[in-house]
Amino acid sequence: MKQSVILSILFVFFLFSFELPAEVDATIKIKAVGDMVPGTNFPQPLKIQDPRSFLFGKVESYLKGADVLFGNFESTLTNYPNTSKDTSRKMIFAFRTPPSYAKVLKEVGFDILSIANNHSLDFHEQGFEDTQKNLSDVGIRYTGKKGMITYMNVKGISVAWIGFSHLKSHNNVNEIGAGVTLVKEAKKKAQLVFISFHGGAEGGPALHVKNQMERFYGEYRGNLVEFSHSLIDAGADLVIGHGPHLVRAMELYKGRLIAYSLGNFMGYRALSSKGIVGYSLVLEAEVDFQGKFVKGKIIPLQLDSTSVPEYDPEMKTIHLMKKLTKEDFPGKGPKITDGGAILP
Repeated sequence: MKQSVILSILFVFFLFSFELPAEVDATIKIKAVGDMVPGTNFPQPLKIQDPRSFLFGKVESYLKGADVLFGNFESTLTNYPNTSKDTSRKMIFAFRTPPSYAKVLKEVGFDILSIANNHSLDFHEQGFEDTQKNLSDVGIRYTGKKGMITYMNVKGISVAWIGFSHLKSHNNVNEIGAGVTLVKEAKKKAQLVFISFHGGAEGGPALHVKNQMERFYGEYRGNLVEFSHSLIDAGADLVIGHGPHLVRAMELYKGRLIAYSLGNFMGYRALSSKGIVGYSLVLEAEVDFQGKFVKGKIIPLQLDSTSVPEYDPEMKTIHLMKKLTKEDFPGKGPKITDGGAILP
């Protein structure tokens, strides 16, 4: 009897003398890209025999290895013939990608896309609805419709995505109060809330982030610093920006990462690749289950002469984003190493 008691005590002692293993990999890894137009068949036909290989062949490997792959789909997936844009005017473009390309986007790994941008309605409301249906049909989620919160399960926890642009048909970057309300609503159901915005002015003069309203061609395109801070104050955990067609600085605010613009990812027959407009990247960001930024990485890309992405061995995007982050957010940005690592 005495021996049994001793053995029981020893068993309990040894059981609790070993630490229980910590939760394995208690982070979520996001990979994200910026503005993406995988070809347009308007106004001329699009003739690509193998779109997956032609458009993604040089970068597909860099899209792998994340829990969620996100991008801004700045086109439409429709066969609707009539555009809502007056393309006879200078600098007015309409983008229409073949619906069959939705399958290509799924095959290369995209889990969720923003459809909140200034080209989502290029082919009227019908084109917008077709885009949503064609993405859903292949299993890609989307976000950005007005009032829309997109929920997904990642590693057993609920993650909400909310997309914004400067247009009234989408959640609007200029309506910060409404954005705060959406974040608070999302936080009731989701442990993490991720934000995507399409905002800011465009082109060279828009390279730097400023804490003020940005305008472009008479449009109000948001005070993106105020917008991002307000949504993080309300409970958002990651903010991913796109829209200026340039890469921009990054900021850490209350331990949350804000990437103010990921620039152009792809724009075959649609977007320019000249100069810094052709600097591109895949952003890798890891957040813990409480939403705090843990670490990340800039995978440097560049757009070739046809605006198709390829790896950039000169790492120009890393050098530019490092410089911009120091200039625009001194003491407030993440540390970016020469190799592209992003550290709190």
